[in-house]
Amino acid sequence: MKTFSFEKLLAWQKARELNKIIYTTTKDFPKEELYGMTSQMRRSAVSICSNLAEGSARISNKESARFYEVAYGSSIELLNLIILSNDFGYTDDIEYDRNRNIIYEVSGLIHQLHKSQKLTD
Repeated sequence: MKTFSFEKLLAWQKARELNKIIYTTTKDFPKEELYGMTSQMRRSAVSICSNLAEGSARISNKESARFYEVAYGSSIELLNLIILSNDFGYTDDIEYDRNRNIIYEVSGLIHQLHKSQKLTD
């Protein structure tokens, strides 16, 4: 089976791991949050992976950098939602710390990826 370039990106691999964590985290959120915070957190996490994949397929570095910017923005949006979910008592402090740490790691990798594209223009 062919491996695409995005599958080799450490940022995408960690973002994929983050998706699994977010889906697990949100499965026990209150039912009234299904179309609110649960949906938004899941969409943010998926957006990170999707924009990394799409950015890796762009021909110009400028285009790739733009998709990496969007992925980074989605990671910060997700961090905000993680903070709020903890404020609302939907996650405990251990889960909050784990989620925050992996978002920090993913956003750092995305930042490096974005920077590398900007430097080559």
